[in-house]
Amino acid sequence: MAADAAARPEWRALAERPHADVLVIGGGINGIAILRDLALQGVDVLLVERGDIVSGASAASSHMIHGGIRYLENGEFRLVHEAVTERNDLLRTAPHYVRPLPTTIPIFSTFSGVLAAPLRFLRHGTGRPHERGAVLIKVGLQIYDSFSRGGGRVPRHAFHGRRRSLQILPALNPGVRYTATYTDASLRDPERLALDVLRDGLDPGGRAVTYAAAVGEHDGGVIVRDAETGAEVRVTASVVVGATGPWTDLTNEALDEPTRFMGGTKGSHIVLDHPELLAATGGREIFFEHEDGRIVLVYPLRGRVLVGTTDLEHDMADPVRCTEAEVDYFFELVRHVFPAIEVTREQIVYRFAGVRPLPGHGDLAPGFVSRDYRIERRTLPGGTPVLSLVGGKWTTFRASAERVADRVLDELGRHRRCSTFGRAIGGGRGYPRTQRRLAQWLDAHAGAVGRTRAAALLERYGTRAAGVVAAIEADADDAALQTAPAYSTGELRHLARTERVVHLADLLLRRTGLAFEGAAVAAAREVAETVADVLGWDAARVDAEVDAAVAAVRAAEPDAASVVR
Repeated sequence: MAADAAARPEWRALAERPHADVLVIGGGINGIAILRDLALQGVDVLLVERGDIVSGASAASSHMIHGGIRYLENGEFRLVHEAVTERNDLLRTAPHYVRPLPTTIPIFSTFSGVLAAPLRFLRHGTGRPHERGAVLIKVGLQIYDSFSRGGGRVPRHAFHGRRRSLQILPALNPGVRYTATYTDASLRDPERLALDVLRDGLDPGGRAVTYAAAVGEHDGGVIVRDAETGAEVRVTASVVVGATGPWTDLTNEALDEPTRFMGGTKGSHIVLDHPELLAATGGREIFFEHEDGRIVLVYPLRGRVLVGTTDLEHDMADPVRCTEAEVDYFFELVRHVFPAIEVTREQIVYRFAGVRPLPGHGDLAPGFVSRDYRIERRTLPGGTPVLSLVGGKWTTFRASAERVADRVLDELGRHRRCSTFGRAIGGGRGYPRTQRRLAQWLDAHAGAVGRTRAAALLERYGTRAAGVVAAIEADADDAALQTAPAYSTGELRHLARTERVVHLADLLLRRTGLAFEGAAVAAAREVAETVADVLGWDAARVDAEVDAAVAAVRAAEPDAASVVR
Protein backbone atom coordinates (compact mmCIF):
# COMPACT_ATOMS: atom_id res chain seq x y z
CA MET A 1 0.00 0.00 0.00
CA ALA A 2 2.70 2.47 -0.97
CA ALA A 3 1.52 6.04 -0.87
CA ASP A 4 2.50 8.67 -3.39
CA ALA A 5 5.64 10.37 -2.06
CA ALA A 6 4.06 13.72 -2.90
CA ALA A 7 1.40 13.01 -0.25
CA ARG A 8 4.05 12.87 2.48
CA PRO A 9 5.33 16.40 3.03
CA GLU A 10 7.19 15.37 6.19
CA TRP A 11 9.29 12.87 4.23
CA ARG A 12 9.91 15.38 1.46
CA ALA A 13 11.08 17.96 4.03
CA LEU A 14 13.41 15.38 5.58
CA ALA A 15 14.97 14.57 2.21
CA GLU A 16 15.55 18.28 1.62
CA ARG A 17 17.14 18.84 5.05
CA PRO A 18 18.58 15.55 6.34
CA HIS A 19 20.51 17.03 9.25
CA ALA A 20 19.57 17.95 12.80
CA ASP A 21 21.34 18.77 16.02
CA VAL A 22 19.59 15.75 17.54
CA LEU A 23 18.00 12.71 15.91
CA VAL A 24 15.47 10.91 18.12
CA ILE A 25 14.65 7.38 17.01
CA GLY A 26 11.29 6.17 18.32
CA GLY A 27 7.89 7.83 18.42
CA GLY A 28 6.49 6.36 21.61
CA ILE A 29 5.59 8.65 24.49
CA ASN A 30 9.20 8.87 25.68
CA GLY A 31 10.59 9.80 22.27
CA ILE A 32 7.83 12.35 21.72
CA ALA A 33 8.45 13.89 25.14
CA ILE A 34 12.18 14.15 24.37
CA LEU A 35 11.33 15.92 21.11
CA ARG A 36 9.11 18.36 22.98
CA ASP A 37 11.67 19.11 25.68
CA LEU A 38 14.55 19.68 23.26
CA ALA A 39 12.46 21.78 20.87
CA LEU A 40 11.51 24.05 23.77
CA GLN A 41 15.25 24.55 24.43
CA GLY A 42 15.70 25.82 20.86
CA VAL A 43 17.42 22.64 19.68
CA ASP A 44 16.97 21.53 16.06
CA VAL A 45 15.51 18.10 16.82
CA LEU A 46 14.17 15.50 14.41
CA LEU A 47 12.18 12.40 15.39
CA VAL A 48 11.71 9.36 13.17
CA GLU A 49 9.28 6.53 13.91
CA ARG A 50 8.96 3.31 11.92
CA GLY A 51 5.17 3.21 12.30
CA ASP A 52 2.55 5.61 13.55
CA ILE A 53 3.14 7.55 16.74
CA VAL A 54 2.61 5.60 19.99
CA SER A 55 1.90 2.45 17.99
CA GLY A 56 4.36 0.21 19.85
CA ALA A 57 4.80 -0.31 23.60
CA SER A 58 3.07 3.01 24.38
CA ALA A 59 -0.13 1.71 22.77
CA ALA A 60 -0.55 -1.03 25.36
CA SER A 61 -0.80 0.96 28.58
CA SER A 62 -3.21 0.27 31.41
CA HIS A 63 -4.57 3.83 31.00
CA MET A 64 -3.31 4.91 34.39
CA ILE A 65 -0.95 7.55 35.73
CA HIS A 66 0.23 6.14 39.02
CA GLY A 67 3.00 6.24 41.57
CA GLY A 68 3.41 2.48 41.70
CA ILE A 69 2.62 1.65 45.29
CA ARG A 70 3.85 -1.91 44.91
CA TYR A 71 7.34 -0.68 43.92
CA LEU A 72 7.84 0.36 47.56
CA GLU A 73 8.33 -3.28 48.48
CA ASN A 74 11.28 -3.41 46.07
CA GLY A 75 12.82 -0.40 47.80
CA GLU A 76 12.31 1.86 44.76
CA PHE A 77 11.53 4.95 46.83
CA ARG A 78 13.10 7.37 44.35
CA LEU A 79 10.98 6.04 41.52
CA VAL A 80 7.76 6.13 43.57
CA HIS A 81 8.44 9.68 44.75
CA GLU A 82 9.17 10.80 41.19
CA ALA A 83 6.09 9.02 39.83
CA VAL A 84 3.78 10.57 42.44
CA THR A 85 5.27 13.99 41.70
CA GLU A 86 4.70 13.48 37.96
CA ARG A 87 1.18 12.20 38.58
CA ASN A 88 0.34 15.35 40.51
CA ASP A 89 1.91 17.50 37.79
CA LEU A 90 -0.12 15.79 35.05
CA LEU A 91 -3.33 16.35 37.01
CA ARG A 92 -2.53 20.07 36.66
CA THR A 93 -1.04 20.18 33.18
CA ALA A 94 -3.26 17.67 31.35
CA PRO A 95 -6.64 17.84 33.14
CA HIS A 96 -8.47 17.00 29.91
CA TYR A 97 -7.04 13.47 29.91
CA VAL A 98 -5.57 12.86 33.40
CA ARG A 99 -8.07 12.84 36.26
CA PRO A 100 -8.22 11.49 39.82
CA LEU A 101 -9.03 7.78 39.96
CA PRO A 102 -10.27 6.23 43.23
CA THR A 103 -8.65 2.82 43.50
CA THR A 104 -9.87 0.13 45.86
CA ILE A 105 -7.86 -2.89 47.00
CA PRO A 106 -9.95 -5.81 48.30
CA ILE A 107 -8.02 -7.50 51.13
CA PHE A 108 -8.63 -11.07 52.24
CA SER A 109 -6.17 -11.45 55.11
CA THR A 110 -4.65 -9.42 57.90
CA PHE A 111 -1.01 -10.44 58.14
CA SER A 112 -0.22 -12.17 54.83
CA GLY A 113 3.12 -11.11 53.35
CA VAL A 114 4.35 -9.29 56.47
CA LEU A 115 7.31 -11.61 56.93
CA ALA A 116 8.01 -12.11 53.22
CA ALA A 117 8.02 -8.43 52.27
CA PRO A 118 11.13 -7.41 54.27
CA LEU A 119 12.99 -10.40 52.84
CA ARG A 120 12.05 -9.41 49.30
CA PHE A 121 13.14 -5.85 50.07
CA LEU A 122 16.53 -7.06 51.34
CA ARG A 123 16.89 -9.44 48.40
CA HIS A 124 15.87 -6.76 45.88
CA GLY A 125 12.64 -8.41 44.82
CA THR A 126 13.67 -12.05 44.83
CA GLY A 127 11.75 -14.74 46.65
CA ARG A 128 8.33 -16.31 46.36
CA PRO A 129 5.48 -13.80 46.01
CA HIS A 130 2.72 -13.65 48.60
CA GLU A 131 -0.69 -12.01 48.59
CA ARG A 132 -0.52 -8.80 50.63
CA GLY A 133 -2.54 -8.56 53.83
CA ALA A 134 -4.07 -5.53 55.55
CA VAL A 135 -1.07 -4.69 57.73
CA LEU A 136 1.37 -4.61 54.83
CA ILE A 137 -1.00 -2.62 52.60
CA LYS A 138 -1.70 -0.13 55.40
CA VAL A 139 2.00 0.55 55.89
CA GLY A 140 2.53 0.90 52.16
CA LEU A 141 -0.32 3.38 51.79
CA GLN A 142 0.94 5.50 54.67
CA ILE A 143 4.31 5.77 52.95
CA TYR A 144 2.57 6.41 49.63
CA ASP A 145 0.52 9.25 51.11
CA SER A 146 3.66 10.84 52.50
CA PHE A 147 5.04 11.29 48.98
CA SER A 148 2.08 13.52 48.07
CA ARG A 149 2.64 16.05 50.83
CA GLY A 150 3.52 19.52 49.62
CA GLY A 151 1.78 19.94 46.29
CA GLY A 152 -0.33 16.82 46.59
CA ARG A 153 -3.40 16.70 44.37
CA VAL A 154 -5.28 13.72 45.78
CA PRO A 155 -6.85 12.79 49.14
CA ARG A 156 -5.28 10.41 51.62
CA HIS A 157 -6.21 6.74 51.65
CA ALA A 158 -9.12 5.23 53.59
CA PHE A 159 -9.48 1.78 55.21
CA HIS A 160 -12.79 -0.01 55.72
CA GLY A 161 -13.81 -3.27 57.36
CA ARG A 162 -15.97 -5.97 55.77
CA ARG A 163 -19.39 -4.47 56.57
CA ARG A 164 -18.62 -0.98 55.29
CA SER A 165 -16.75 -2.38 52.28
CA LEU A 166 -19.78 -4.42 51.20
CA GLN A 167 -22.06 -1.42 51.72
CA ILE A 168 -19.91 0.59 49.31
CA LEU A 169 -19.34 -2.26 46.82
CA PRO A 170 -22.15 -4.82 47.33
CA ALA A 171 -20.92 -7.17 44.56
CA LEU A 172 -17.53 -7.71 46.20
CA ASN A 173 -16.57 -11.18 47.39
CA PRO A 174 -18.28 -11.53 50.80
CA GLY A 175 -15.11 -13.13 52.08
CA VAL A 176 -13.34 -9.77 51.92
CA ARG A 177 -12.01 -8.63 55.30
CA TYR A 178 -11.08 -5.08 54.46
CA THR A 179 -10.79 -2.67 51.58
CA ALA A 180 -8.24 0.08 51.17
CA THR A 181 -9.05 2.97 48.87
CA TYR A 182 -6.50 5.47 47.65
CA THR A 183 -6.43 7.86 44.70
CA ASP A 184 -4.15 7.71 41.68
CA ALA A 185 -5.06 9.03 38.25
CA SER A 186 -6.74 7.75 35.13
CA LEU A 187 -5.33 8.35 31.65
CA ARG A 188 -8.52 8.30 29.64
CA ASP A 189 -6.92 8.61 26.21
CA PRO A 190 -3.15 7.91 26.12
CA GLU A 191 -2.90 8.25 22.34
CA ARG A 192 -4.51 11.67 22.26
CA LEU A 193 -2.33 12.89 25.12
CA ALA A 194 0.68 11.76 23.07
CA LEU A 195 -0.64 13.71 20.07
CA ASP A 196 -0.84 16.82 22.25
CA VAL A 197 2.74 16.31 23.47
CA LEU A 198 3.86 15.86 19.86
CA ARG A 199 2.16 19.03 18.68
CA ASP A 200 3.70 20.94 21.59
CA GLY A 201 7.08 19.78 20.30
CA LEU A 202 6.36 20.63 16.67
CA ASP A 203 5.06 24.16 17.37
CA PRO A 204 8.45 25.55 18.52
CA GLY A 205 10.24 23.96 15.55
CA GLY A 206 10.66 20.25 16.23
CA ARG A 207 10.35 17.89 13.27
CA ALA A 208 8.84 14.41 13.15
CA VAL A 209 8.42 11.83 10.41
CA THR A 210 6.28 8.74 10.94
CA TYR A 211 6.50 5.54 8.92
CA ALA A 212 10.23 6.21 8.64
CA ALA A 213 12.51 3.51 10.05
CA ALA A 214 16.15 3.80 11.12
CA VAL A 215 17.55 0.77 9.30
CA GLY A 216 21.32 1.19 9.34
CA GLU A 217 24.44 3.30 9.75
CA HIS A 218 26.68 4.68 7.03
CA ASP A 219 29.68 6.96 7.32
CA GLY A 220 28.60 8.36 10.68
CA GLY A 221 24.98 8.91 9.61
CA VAL A 222 21.76 7.00 10.15
CA ILE A 223 19.97 5.49 7.16
CA VAL A 224 16.25 6.22 7.39
CA ARG A 225 13.84 4.36 5.10
CA ASP A 226 10.36 5.55 4.11
CA ALA A 227 8.05 2.63 4.93
CA GLU A 228 5.61 3.84 2.27
CA THR A 229 7.91 4.12 -0.75
CA GLY A 230 11.15 2.38 0.23
CA ALA A 231 13.12 5.59 -0.40
CA GLU A 232 16.14 6.11 1.86
CA VAL A 233 17.89 9.17 3.28
CA ARG A 234 21.14 9.38 5.23
CA VAL A 235 20.46 11.57 8.26
CA THR A 236 23.30 13.18 10.19
CA ALA A 237 23.12 14.58 13.69
CA SER A 238 25.41 15.77 16.45
CA VAL A 239 23.66 13.44 18.92
CA VAL A 240 21.42 10.40 18.36
CA VAL A 241 18.86 9.39 20.98
CA GLY A 242 17.41 5.89 20.98
CA ALA A 243 13.90 5.78 22.46
CA THR A 244 12.52 2.60 20.92
CA GLY A 245 11.58 0.93 24.20
CA PRO A 246 11.69 -2.87 24.05
CA TRP A 247 13.22 -2.61 20.55
CA THR A 248 16.29 -0.71 21.86
CA ASP A 249 18.73 -3.58 21.33
CA LEU A 250 17.39 -4.16 17.82
CA THR A 251 17.79 -0.46 17.03
CA ASN A 252 21.36 -0.42 18.28
CA GLU A 253 22.16 -3.55 16.29
CA ALA A 254 20.88 -1.83 13.14
CA LEU A 255 23.22 1.07 13.94
CA ASP A 256 26.15 -1.35 14.14
CA GLU A 257 26.38 -0.89 17.92
CA PRO A 258 24.93 -4.10 19.42
CA THR A 259 23.73 -4.01 23.03
CA ARG A 260 21.92 -6.29 25.45
CA PHE A 261 20.11 -3.74 27.58
CA MET A 262 16.51 -4.95 27.38
CA GLY A 263 14.43 -7.71 28.93
CA GLY A 264 10.85 -6.61 28.39
CA THR A 265 7.80 -8.48 29.60
CA LYS A 266 4.43 -8.82 27.91
CA GLY A 267 1.31 -7.24 29.35
CA SER A 268 -2.14 -8.00 27.95
CA HIS A 269 -5.56 -6.43 28.49
CA ILE A 270 -9.14 -7.11 27.52
CA VAL A 271 -12.01 -4.62 27.21
CA LEU A 272 -15.48 -5.82 28.16
CA ASP A 273 -18.91 -4.49 27.27
CA HIS A 274 -20.45 -5.60 30.56
CA PRO A 275 -22.95 -3.22 32.24
CA GLU A 276 -23.26 -5.37 35.37
CA LEU A 277 -19.51 -5.44 35.99
CA LEU A 278 -19.27 -1.76 35.13
CA ALA A 279 -21.88 -0.97 37.80
CA ALA A 280 -20.16 -3.27 40.31
CA THR A 281 -16.98 -1.18 40.20
CA GLY A 282 -18.82 1.81 41.61
CA GLY A 283 -16.88 4.11 39.30
CA ARG A 284 -13.53 3.13 40.79
CA GLU A 285 -10.65 0.93 39.77
CA ILE A 286 -10.45 -2.39 41.59
CA PHE A 287 -6.79 -3.24 42.03
CA PHE A 288 -5.96 -6.73 43.24
CA GLU A 289 -2.77 -8.67 43.66
CA HIS A 290 -3.03 -12.42 43.28
CA GLU A 291 -1.03 -14.82 45.45
CA ASP A 292 1.31 -15.42 42.50
CA GLY A 293 2.39 -11.76 42.67
CA ARG A 294 0.59 -10.68 39.49
CA ILE A 295 -1.68 -7.67 39.42
CA VAL A 296 -5.22 -7.57 38.10
CA LEU A 297 -7.12 -4.35 37.60
CA VAL A 298 -10.80 -3.98 36.84
CA TYR A 299 -11.21 -0.46 35.59
CA PRO A 300 -14.33 1.40 34.33
CA LEU A 301 -13.48 3.51 31.29
CA ARG A 302 -15.55 4.98 28.44
CA GLY A 303 -18.58 2.89 29.32
CA ARG A 304 -16.51 -0.30 29.13
CA VAL A 305 -14.50 -2.30 31.67
CA LEU A 306 -10.75 -2.68 31.14
CA VAL A 307 -9.25 -5.81 32.70
CA GLY A 308 -5.52 -6.42 32.87
CA THR A 309 -2.69 -7.07 33.10
CA THR A 310 -0.23 -9.92 32.81
CA ASP A 311 3.55 -9.79 33.26
CA LEU A 312 5.11 -12.53 31.16
CA GLU A 313 8.52 -13.08 29.59
CA HIS A 314 8.47 -12.34 25.87
CA ASP A 315 10.75 -12.89 22.91
CA MET A 316 10.66 -9.79 20.70
CA ALA A 317 10.79 -12.04 17.63
CA ASP A 318 7.35 -13.46 18.50
CA PRO A 319 3.95 -11.84 17.86
CA VAL A 320 2.53 -9.89 20.80
CA ARG A 321 -0.90 -11.38 21.48
CA CYS A 322 -3.38 -11.79 24.30
CA THR A 323 -3.66 -15.55 24.66
CA GLU A 324 -6.65 -17.59 25.74
CA ALA A 325 -4.69 -18.60 28.84
CA GLU A 326 -4.36 -14.93 29.78
CA VAL A 327 -8.08 -14.41 29.28
CA ASP A 328 -8.79 -17.41 31.53
CA TYR A 329 -6.49 -15.87 34.13
CA PHE A 330 -8.36 -12.54 33.98
CA PHE A 331 -11.72 -14.28 34.30
CA GLU A 332 -10.51 -16.29 37.29
CA LEU A 333 -9.44 -13.17 39.15
CA VAL A 334 -12.58 -11.22 38.26
CA ARG A 335 -14.58 -14.13 39.68
CA HIS A 336 -12.45 -14.02 42.82
CA VAL A 337 -13.28 -10.35 43.39
CA PHE A 338 -16.89 -10.39 42.06
CA PRO A 339 -17.95 -14.05 42.39
CA ALA A 340 -21.63 -13.52 41.50
CA ILE A 341 -20.89 -11.80 38.18
CA GLU A 342 -20.48 -14.00 35.13
CA VAL A 343 -17.94 -12.91 32.52
CA THR A 344 -17.76 -14.55 29.10
CA ARG A 345 -15.69 -14.23 25.96
CA GLU A 346 -18.69 -12.90 24.08
CA GLN A 347 -18.42 -9.74 26.19
CA ILE A 348 -14.85 -9.01 25.03
CA VAL A 349 -14.95 -6.16 22.50
CA TYR A 350 -11.21 -5.54 22.22
CA ARG A 351 -7.90 -7.11 23.20
CA PHE A 352 -4.53 -5.44 23.22
CA ALA A 353 -1.05 -6.45 24.32
CA GLY A 354 2.40 -4.92 24.39
CA VAL A 355 5.91 -5.37 25.72
CA ARG A 356 7.14 -3.23 28.59
CA PRO A 357 10.53 -1.58 27.98
CA LEU A 358 12.13 -3.19 31.03
CA PRO A 359 15.87 -3.69 31.48
CA GLY A 360 17.37 -7.16 31.33
CA HIS A 361 16.69 -8.92 34.62
CA GLY A 362 18.23 -12.40 34.57
CA ASP A 363 16.35 -14.77 36.87
CA LEU A 364 14.38 -12.04 38.64
CA ALA A 365 10.61 -12.62 38.42
CA PRO A 366 8.99 -10.23 35.92
CA GLY A 367 6.72 -8.64 38.52
CA PHE A 368 9.72 -7.52 40.54
CA VAL A 369 11.77 -6.02 37.70
CA SER A 370 12.45 -2.33 38.26
CA ARG A 371 10.23 0.11 36.34
CA ASP A 372 12.94 2.76 36.72
CA TYR A 373 14.98 4.03 33.77
CA ARG A 374 18.56 4.87 32.94
CA ILE A 375 20.54 6.38 30.07
CA GLU A 376 23.30 4.41 28.33
CA ARG A 377 25.91 6.09 26.12
CA ARG A 378 27.58 4.50 23.09
CA THR A 379 28.98 5.94 19.87
CA LEU A 380 28.41 5.27 16.20
CA PRO A 381 31.44 4.05 14.23
CA GLY A 382 32.03 7.64 13.10
CA GLY A 383 32.06 8.92 16.69
CA THR A 384 28.53 10.35 17.00
CA PRO A 385 27.23 9.77 20.55
CA VAL A 386 24.17 7.57 20.92
CA LEU A 387 22.14 7.90 24.13
CA SER A 388 19.76 4.99 24.73
CA LEU A 389 16.87 5.35 27.14
CA VAL A 390 16.51 2.02 28.94
CA GLY A 391 13.22 1.61 30.79
CA GLY A 392 10.64 4.28 31.48
CA LYS A 393 6.86 4.33 31.76
CA TRP A 394 3.91 6.52 30.89
CA THR A 395 3.70 8.17 34.30
CA THR A 396 7.27 9.46 34.24
CA PHE A 397 7.55 10.39 30.56
CA ARG A 398 8.14 14.08 31.28
CA ALA A 399 10.79 13.45 33.92
CA SER A 400 12.69 10.87 31.89
CA ALA A 401 12.58 13.15 28.84
CA GLU A 402 14.01 15.98 30.90
CA ARG A 403 16.88 13.79 32.08
CA VAL A 404 17.65 12.68 28.54
CA ALA A 405 17.41 16.26 27.28
CA ASP A 406 19.85 17.42 29.95
CA ARG A 407 22.36 14.79 28.83
CA VAL A 408 21.87 15.88 25.22
CA LEU A 409 22.38 19.53 26.14
CA ASP A 410 25.62 18.57 27.89
CA GLU A 411 26.77 16.79 24.72
CA LEU A 412 25.93 19.88 22.67
CA GLY A 413 27.49 22.30 25.15
CA ARG A 414 24.20 24.17 25.56
CA HIS A 415 22.08 25.28 28.50
CA ARG A 416 18.47 24.64 29.42
CA ARG A 417 16.10 27.52 28.71
CA CYS A 418 13.05 26.23 30.56
CA SER A 419 11.58 23.26 32.38
CA THR A 420 8.54 21.36 31.20
CA PHE A 421 7.43 20.79 34.80
CA GLY A 422 4.15 22.63 35.35
CA ARG A 423 3.81 23.46 31.66
CA ALA A 424 0.30 22.83 30.33
CA ILE A 425 0.02 20.19 27.62
CA GLY A 426 -2.06 20.71 24.48
CA GLY A 427 -5.77 20.87 25.16
CA GLY A 428 -5.06 21.18 28.88
CA ARG A 429 -4.23 24.86 28.37
CA GLY A 430 -7.18 26.91 29.58
CA TYR A 431 -9.23 23.77 30.26
CA PRO A 432 -12.34 24.74 32.27
CA ARG A 433 -12.24 23.16 35.73
CA THR A 434 -15.49 24.58 37.11
CA GLN A 435 -19.08 24.67 35.88
CA ARG A 436 -18.82 28.43 35.51
CA ARG A 437 -15.71 28.18 33.34
CA LEU A 438 -17.30 25.37 31.33
CA ALA A 439 -20.36 27.51 30.63
CA GLN A 440 -18.11 30.37 29.52
CA TRP A 441 -16.14 28.09 27.20
CA LEU A 442 -19.32 26.70 25.65
CA ASP A 443 -20.73 30.19 25.21
CA ALA A 444 -17.59 31.17 23.31
CA HIS A 445 -17.12 28.04 21.18
CA ALA A 446 -20.33 26.07 20.75
CA GLY A 447 -21.27 27.91 17.57
CA ALA A 448 -23.41 26.02 15.08
CA VAL A 449 -22.62 22.56 16.53
CA GLY A 450 -24.59 23.29 19.71
CA ARG A 451 -23.61 23.07 23.35
CA THR A 452 -24.11 19.32 23.74
CA ARG A 453 -21.84 18.50 20.81
CA ALA A 454 -19.30 21.13 21.83
CA ALA A 455 -19.19 19.69 25.36
CA ALA A 456 -18.55 16.21 23.95
CA LEU A 457 -15.72 17.55 21.77
CA LEU A 458 -14.21 19.42 24.73
CA GLU A 459 -14.20 16.13 26.64
CA ARG A 460 -12.52 14.42 23.70
CA TYR A 461 -9.88 17.03 22.75
CA GLY A 462 -9.61 19.48 25.61
CA THR A 463 -9.46 23.11 24.52
CA ARG A 464 -8.13 22.00 21.12
CA ALA A 465 -11.80 21.24 20.50
CA ALA A 466 -12.18 24.86 19.39
CA GLY A 467 -10.33 23.99 16.17
CA VAL A 468 -12.41 20.86 15.68
CA VAL A 469 -15.62 22.83 16.09
CA ALA A 470 -14.44 25.35 13.50
CA ALA A 471 -13.56 22.54 11.05
CA ILE A 472 -16.95 20.89 11.49
CA GLU A 473 -18.72 24.18 10.89
CA ALA A 474 -16.70 24.68 7.70
CA ASP A 475 -17.55 21.18 6.42
CA ALA A 476 -20.80 21.44 4.47
CA ASP A 477 -21.18 17.66 4.35
CA ASP A 478 -20.70 16.99 8.07
CA ALA A 479 -22.97 14.27 9.41
CA ALA A 480 -22.90 11.72 12.23
CA LEU A 481 -21.43 8.35 11.29
CA GLN A 482 -24.09 5.68 10.95
CA THR A 483 -21.81 3.04 12.51
CA ALA A 484 -20.44 5.28 15.27
CA PRO A 485 -22.78 8.25 15.85
CA ALA A 486 -20.55 9.82 18.50
CA TYR A 487 -18.21 10.83 15.66
CA SER A 488 -19.02 12.89 12.60
CA THR A 489 -17.64 12.93 9.07
CA GLY A 490 -16.38 16.51 9.33
CA GLU A 491 -14.56 15.67 12.55
CA LEU A 492 -12.83 12.66 11.00
CA ARG A 493 -11.85 14.57 7.88
CA HIS A 494 -10.30 17.22 10.13
CA LEU A 495 -8.27 14.57 11.99
CA ALA A 496 -7.13 13.01 8.71
CA ARG A 497 -6.11 16.40 7.36
CA THR A 498 -4.25 17.74 10.42
CA GLU A 499 -2.91 14.80 12.46
CA ARG A 500 -0.46 13.01 10.16
CA VAL A 501 -2.79 10.14 9.37
CA VAL A 502 -1.23 7.75 6.86
CA HIS A 503 -3.36 4.62 7.29
CA LEU A 504 -6.91 3.87 8.38
CA ALA A 505 -5.58 2.04 11.43
CA ASP A 506 -4.11 5.34 12.62
CA LEU A 507 -7.63 6.73 12.88
CA LEU A 508 -9.33 3.67 14.36
CA LEU A 509 -6.67 2.85 16.94
CA ARG A 510 -5.04 6.14 17.89
CA ARG A 511 -6.92 9.25 16.73
CA THR A 512 -10.28 8.01 18.01
CA GLY A 513 -11.60 5.64 20.66
CA LEU A 514 -13.36 3.41 18.18
CA ALA A 515 -11.11 0.37 18.71
CA PHE A 516 -11.18 0.56 22.51
CA GLU A 517 -14.95 0.85 22.54
CA GLY A 518 -15.35 -2.12 20.21
CA ALA A 519 -16.77 -0.15 17.27
CA ALA A 520 -13.75 -0.10 14.93
CA VAL A 521 -14.45 -3.20 12.86
CA ALA A 522 -18.06 -2.19 12.14
CA ALA A 523 -17.04 1.40 11.37
CA ALA A 524 -13.90 0.67 9.34
CA ARG A 525 -15.37 1.00 5.84
CA GLU A 526 -17.49 4.04 6.63
CA VAL A 527 -14.51 5.81 8.18
CA ALA A 528 -12.27 4.89 5.22
CA GLU A 529 -14.79 6.23 2.72
CA THR A 530 -15.22 9.38 4.80
CA VAL A 531 -11.52 10.31 4.66
CA ALA A 532 -10.69 8.86 1.24
CA ASP A 533 -10.82 12.19 -0.60
CA VAL A 534 -8.70 13.93 2.04
CA LEU A 535 -6.01 11.25 1.86
CA GLY A 536 -6.21 10.63 -1.89
CA TRP A 537 -7.41 7.03 -1.69
CA ASP A 538 -9.15 5.38 -4.62
CA ALA A 539 -11.58 2.46 -4.25
CA ALA A 540 -8.81 -0.15 -4.32
CA ARG A 541 -6.86 1.70 -1.65
CA VAL A 542 -9.98 1.96 0.51
CA ASP A 543 -10.44 -1.82 0.30
CA ALA A 544 -6.82 -2.43 1.19
CA GLU A 545 -6.92 0.02 4.10
CA VAL A 546 -10.06 -1.59 5.52
CA ASP A 547 -8.49 -5.06 5.40
CA ALA A 548 -5.26 -3.85 7.01
CA ALA A 549 -7.06 -1.83 9.68
CA VAL A 550 -9.31 -4.71 10.72
CA ALA A 551 -6.20 -6.91 11.00
CA ALA A 552 -4.56 -4.25 13.15
CA VAL A 553 -7.56 -3.98 15.46
CA ARG A 554 -7.56 -7.77 15.85
CA ALA A 555 -3.78 -8.13 16.01
CA ALA A 556 -3.73 -9.17 19.68
CA GLU A 557 -6.25 -11.97 19.19
CA PRO A 558 -4.76 -15.48 19.42
CA ASP A 559 -5.73 -16.45 15.87
CA ALA A 560 -4.57 -13.20 14.25
CA ALA A 561 -2.85 -13.96 10.94
CA SER A 562 -0.43 -11.08 11.35
CA VAL A 563 0.49 -8.29 13.71
CA VAL A 564 0.37 -4.73 12.44
CA ARG A 565 2.74 -2.46 14.37
